[in-house]
Amino acid sequence: MSENNYHIDQVDQLPDEVENLIHQGHVQDEADNGIICNYKKFALAVKDNEDSIVGALQAYTAFSEIYVDDIWISPTARKNGLGRKLLQELENKFKGNGYNNINLVTSHFQAPDFYKKCGFIEEFTRTNKKNLKLSKTFFIKYFDDEDQFQGILKGNQ
Repeated sequence: MSENNYHIDQVDQLPDEVENLIHQGHVQDEADNGIICNYKKFALAVKDNEDSIVGALQAYTAFSEIYVDDIWISPTARKNGLGRKLLQELENKFKGNGYNNINLVTSHFQAPDFYKKCGFIEEFTRTNKKNLKLSKTFFIKYFDDEDQFQGILKGNQ
């Protein structure tokens, strides 16, 4: 078909059947390359003595990595080491399970120095030339002593 037979629309959400078609296409492409996505969302929650959530870490697994989407501590619970404890719990849960690394992205105004103190390595910073507070720093923490088998189909290891 010629390029003139297509147009691009912005949509709020794709129909379920299209989402499924895309998913199946990715699964097939991964399998053809001996890879499996291994995608799973999860969260870790910090609760106080009254069982109220005062902090949380939201993340997901994909291939051989753990991606931290978000980490939050209530202002009333800050300065108690809870952010560090959440990251340590995350590391403890996945260490020894065949993953390669934990990675995350943070804005300059958030807490890049905190992640360095927690043992994350700065990979690079994407500078926002209009507002430096919105510059993004990409961090990684490797599981150095691991055999990596997550994200790889059996027989392709």
